[in-house]
Amino acid sequence: MNTPTTSELAPDLAQIVSCVAGYDPNALPVSRVQEVIRRFVQPLRVAERVDLRAALGRVLAEDVIAPQDVPAHDNAGMDGYALRGADLAADGSAALRRIGTGLAGHEFRGDVPPGCCVRIMTGAVMPAGCDTVVPQEFCRIEGDQVRIPAGVLKLGDNRRKRGEDLRAGEPALRAGKLLRPADIGLIASLGQAEVMVWRRLRVAFLSSGDELRSIGEALDEGCVYDSNRYTLWAMLTRLGCEVLDLGVVRDDPAALETALRQACENADAVITSGGVSVGEADHMRAVMASLGDVVFWRIAMRPGRPMAFGRIESAGHGAMLFGLPGNPVAVMVTFYHFVREALLHMMGAQMQPLPLLSVVAQTTLRKRPGRTEYQRAVLERLPDGRLATRTTGDQGSGILRSMSRADGFIVLHHEQGSVQAGELVDFLPFEGLV
Repeated sequence: MNTPTTSELAPDLAQIVSCVAGYDPNALPVSRVQEVIRRFVQPLRVAERVDLRAALGRVLAEDVIAPQDVPAHDNAGMDGYALRGADLAADGSAALRRIGTGLAGHEFRGDVPPGCCVRIMTGAVMPAGCDTVVPQEFCRIEGDQVRIPAGVLKLGDNRRKRGEDLRAGEPALRAGKLLRPADIGLIASLGQAEVMVWRRLRVAFLSSGDELRSIGEALDEGCVYDSNRYTLWAMLTRLGCEVLDLGVVRDDPAALETALRQACENADAVITSGGVSVGEADHMRAVMASLGDVVFWRIAMRPGRPMAFGRIESAGHGAMLFGLPGNPVAVMVTFYHFVREALLHMMGAQMQPLPLLSVVAQTTLRKRPGRTEYQRAVLERLPDGRLATRTTGDQGSGILRSMSRADGFIVLHHEQGSVQAGELVDFLPFEGLV
């Protein structure tokens, strides 16, 4: 199927930004940026059926419906003895006669009269008439007699009821679910070998700048190796996207236009790094604007202030555009807080807010109100058991090591001021994000 045109991808960007309260492209709060992106980006809605083992990390395109009850029968929750709860003694021990054994996959068949019990293993079908399982460690065995002390359990204990997990016809998973290992197992428990998912998002990315060199090239004086394409590749791959690396593009209008057109014609989204700051000599901003509906922001955040966003078109194909700053840490911060959610939305995923932990600041954190700061930090446990955090040191936007050493971000919100040592602060862990 062809990539949708820009008219099919999203509504008018200018109309959206005009409706955003307090919109100022030169001092835009993080929350306003996220609002514009959420309202502009649209899911792709191209589905495909894949083998279950190829579905990890994909997004469900339709509900998964349970074809039968799960579990299909009442069964034992642990190893022990299945019995009638009415036979339990309230004020003394009960003595029951063992009349057989039930194993997982080999159920006990027959009636269990009052005063009798059946040896049973975890997962085995409950014998007819039995409603309770006493764990084997509570029992004393004397020949075929099983003695159970009083008060160790009550009627219905350790019995898994038919359909307690899922009822036949009930949705086991809803469309929009990003499939995790437990979800794969759940679908397998329903006997389904395939699942309908949205197709993988195709994302093209490139770096711009005459000073950049790719790995393997000679590093001339004044030049640096391009790390941004590698972090972008890793973040996109972790997100489950198909990636197209267009390399380093020099600061030349014709070369930039050629690269952006190639990206647009072959991908659903395009990510660039570098060349979007106000006043730079780079030609990226002009080329982006010539190819589509693009806005340029100076976001009230640190790091990652400059950003371009919109959609571009070439040869009848449209793609979302994310123009990120050039500094390595700023690229990662803007990706995680703006691009990641947008791509997940394009993939059809149900969006959930990222979890923030409230932890103790181990040092004073200087900040002025009016911008959001993401400080790279480690998470530690204090002797009293509380979680605490401290920064990884210098927070410069070009110091990639600060991200490599960190466990997550200390989030200092837009209106928040300085935080004193010992006060609580929000912490966004990388686990599950990166």
